[in-house]
Amino acid sequence: MTMLNKDMTLCISLSARPSNNGTRFHNFLYEELGLNWIYKAFAPTDLGQAIAGVRGLGIRGCAISMPFKEDVIALVDRMDPSATAIDSVNTIVNDDGVLTAYNTDYSAIAQLIERNSLDPASSVLLRGSGGMAKATAAAFRDAGFSRVTIAARNEARGRGLADLYGFAWTADADAATADIIVNITPIGMAGGADEHALSFTEEQIAAASVVFDVVALPAETPLISAGRAAGKAVITGAEVATLQALEQFVLYTGIRPSTAQVQAAEEFMRAQ
Repeated sequence: MTMLNKDMTLCISLSARPSNNGTRFHNFLYEELGLNWIYKAFAPTDLGQAIAGVRGLGIRGCAISMPFKEDVIALVDRMDPSATAIDSVNTIVNDDGVLTAYNTDYSAIAQLIERNSLDPASSVLLRGSGGMAKATAAAFRDAGFSRVTIAARNEARGRGLADLYGFAWTADADAATADIIVNITPIGMAGGADEHALSFTEEQIAAASVVFDVVALPAETPLISAGRAAGKAVITGAEVATLQALEQFVLYTGIRPSTAQVQAAEEFMRAQ
């Protein structure tokens, strides 16, 4: 890696439980492309102070992860349509102290729906109601899916999300089955209280044809492992992480790496 120096451009990520995914992906590409940039992950104790630091220190880019995707809206200057449409932010770009918010989660989910040829006639069960759930629900809606149920214990958030996109809502995430099941909660995330837990029951996995987990760390979450063992088609959070990180990289640098460079960065990201 390039030696640290005063002229380096800094990008960061803010998350309650940071991983090395973004750090490895971005720094690999900086090195590959000969950029005098560096990327670092943080777990802020005060979101407002962290965003003030982005502005005051001239930090070029800032990735936003759970649980800050909605709370950060009040702290930025401008909202790109990608973020405004779903009231959720996962990317901030700093242009001389002016902070513009974007959402690349939506485009990542949309690309994966298309790449995996998911059938809009399928029933879908989305477990979660936060900022990432908004991006996921919007992507499924825009891809033509109508038989979608939002599973969330918080009735106000769950119903609100379901009503926003014309979907159904249930408080009992274990009661329903669907052709496509999608986890958009921290269940199964490394380092969390539920890191070894399944976000869906064995019965729900057996009834599904596609198992989708947006949790990126580990790449093989308990849900993904169970889906593979049951012979289901799986879509991993690592795939989401790669696609959304690529769009962040382009927003920060103005450079779109080649397909080979992205594949190499993804392999480096996963080999941790």
